[in-house]
Amino acid sequence: MHPGISAAARAFWRMIDLVMALLLAALIVLVFANVVMRYGFSSGLRVTIELSRLWFVWVAMLGAAVMLRRGEHLQLSEFSEAVMPRFVPILRRICWAVVLVAVLMLFVGAWRQTLANWNNISQLTDLPSGLMYLSGVASGGLMAAIALVRIFGPDPGPSARRAEEH
Repeated sequence: MHPGISAAARAFWRMIDLVMALLLAALIVLVFANVVMRYGFSSGLRVTIELSRLWFVWVAMLGAAVMLRRGEHLQLSEFSEAVMPRFVPILRRICWAVVLVAVLMLFVGAWRQTLANWNNISQLTDLPSGLMYLSGVASGGLMAAIALVRIFGPDPGPSARRAEEH
């Protein structure tokens, strides 16, 4: 991979990590403030429930893409590596093709739901309900890009990829 592209990709994924960390920190502060207000002052922030749900979904969906990129999802490859070691690169590409199909279904479904719910405005937050589904679009797009790179790129294997990531 070209060094400029590799540096840009690393910067992009660091930005995703930063967004997730900021969302998680804001989520913790928001929920803690609401708990203190509710039990300490018998009041609360009405938007807390909707915002915390929205932010949690975004953290989970972006986290799924980050974990896929790092190769930290569940993977059962011991059998294929032990019995058919010469076919492992082909089998990996087949698995990535299956992943690509699945995340494209996620992308398309989430995109349709985003469009269908974009004009539904929340009474509490004044945000479109489609923002919840937009996380699936972002995650599906990122995971599809990862799958395409893994299908058509060189196959260093999972251990080499993990060492390169950290």
